[in-house]
Amino acid sequence: MDIASLLGFVIGISIIVAAIASGGNMMMYVDVPSLLIVFGGTFGVSLMRISLSDFFTSFGILSKTFFNKRENLTLLIADAVRLAEVARKNGLLALENEVVSNAFMKKGIDLCVDGHEADFIRRMLTQDIDLMVARNEVGQSMWKGVGDLAPAMGMIGTLVGLVQMMSNMNDPAAIGPAMAIALLTTLYGAMISNCFALPLVDKLASVLSYEKKYKELVVETISGIQEGTNPRVLEALLNSFVSEKQRKVNESAKHE
Repeated sequence: MDIASLLGFVIGISIIVAAIASGGNMMMYVDVPSLLIVFGGTFGVSLMRISLSDFFTSFGILSKTFFNKRENLTLLIADAVRLAEVARKNGLLALENEVVSNAFMKKGIDLCVDGHEADFIRRMLTQDIDLMVARNEVGQSMWKGVGDLAPAMGMIGTLVGLVQMMSNMNDPAAIGPAMAIALLTTLYGAMISNCFALPLVDKLASVLSYEKKYKELVVETISGIQEGTNPRVLEALLNSFVSEKQRKVNESAKHE
């Protein structure tokens, strides 16, 4: 689980709820018509922008912001060097019996063992990366749209409430509910956009960037193994995917 996403969400919502609770009855902030306008309107219009399958897929993609396992690049590089050493000494077929924990690297190693050409394997793995990027970009587009639409729906709800209030100025009992719709829809729209949708879109972009980087590292690993690259040279190449600070930490660990 991504602790940062969960902690940030809980802290943000808790502060808002605490501020509301300090002002009195929290139920005054709950208005069903306002909720219907903002939530129903936002997701209804979002559905107009994409296909039904992409709409439902985007909810699964959103789960990556809370449940994403970031591969340890240092361990991945160490595994790559180990496999390169085995292949260099005993040939590609010797990799068939090696344990490979990363599923994407395992896929590449299996293609090597099966005897496929280097260009074909690179094309297969690159296509996998491209499809992963495309799926994630659909999810990002969907939730960015939610972030943009929610405040707009809040404004529409505000206008609805103001029209109702102005048309019932001679009935004091109707003014309060109409004003509640006018104000609460704006609040709901702002909260959906700024406390949920837009921050999670940024986290999705971060998760996608990291996942793409580690898979590109794997592609270089497979190419290096097939070409018979010296394991030390391959390690130096793969270290370019790691930050300078992390490289220094790795070097220190080797000399201990």
